[in-house]
Amino acid sequence: MRLIKAFFYSLSGLFEAFKGEAAFRLEIYMLPLVLICVIFLNLTIVERALLIFSYGVVLVTELLNTAIEKTIDRISLEEHPLSKKVKDIASAAVFISILVAGYVWMTIIFSKIV
Repeated sequence: MRLIKAFFYSLSGLFEAFKGEAAFRLEIYMLPLVLICVIFLNLTIVERALLIFSYGVVLVTELLNTAIEKTIDRISLEEHPLSKKVKDIASAAVFISILVAGYVWMTIIFSKIV
């Protein structure tokens, strides 16, 4: 029973992130393109796993960033230098995850072209 509840809490979190976060929606909208590339490109199983994993890291990081931002907003909507710093650091984590995923994707895709 606990596992079932946890599953539905997780689904609820995904729906909330999708409804309330434009960046997460964009990343979800890109998911079909990611899957098409992974399915139709001539890739090894390891390359496919790396592409999916790197994209998954972006999604997870975006969810964690959203959770941090919402928590800061719950504490106080008042502007505070520490709140800004925390939000900026969480945003930087998303940025780095996107850079890493982009590197993985470019490395694998370009290795197939050249």
